[in-house]
Formats: sequence, structure tokens, C-alpha cells
Amino acid sequence: MSSQEEILNDGRFSRVARDPRFWEMPEKERKIKIDKRFRAMFHDKKFKLKYTVDKRGRPVNYTSTENLRKFYALSESDSDLSEDDSKEHTEKKKKKKKAKPKGKADS
Repeated sequence: MSSQEEILNDGRFSRVARDPRFWEMPEKERKIKIDKRFRAMFHDKKFKLKYTVDKRGRPVNYTSTENLRKFYALSESDSDLSEDDSKEHTEKKKKKKKAKPKGKADS
């Protein structure tokens, strides 16, 4: 750490600390926002690949969906909509489940 402080205190490199091109990217902006049309890629089998070795031949144990979640995120407005959709979907399932036993009991 002291070497970094020395570099930043050096007059030749003091500009680097103030230049926004060299600032670290905020976590909110790191992930690319994906709208609801592409949310299926997080759980669809077509997008899931299981890796056994990395590009250098070392053994690894992860899937491509972990990489997708690392680099992509649902946009906030769409993620709110997807939560509402999932709530509505579960409510519809509950209503259907309640309706089916009544129909079976009558016949």
C-alpha cells in the first residue's frame, strides 16, 4: 500500500488519482441491464453449459449461468415487473388448485 501512496504523491502521477478515466467503475454500473425479454437466459437449459476445465486447462466446477449472473442483471423496472408477474402467477396457481378439488368432489 505504501508504494501506491508514494506513486500518487509523486507529482508526475498525481493526475491519475483525479482523472475519472482511471476511477473504479461503480458496482451498480458494472452489470449490463437486461430487459424482461431476455430474462429466460438465466434459467433456460439452452444457455446452461457446465465447464470442467478453464481456458488454461485447469479443472473448475461452475456453469455458464453463474457467469451470466455475474455480468448481466435484469433492469430494475423489469425486475419489479417480473416479481409482480411471479406473484400474480402464484396467485393464479392457488386459485386453480382451489377450483380443481371442488370440481372433483361434485362429480
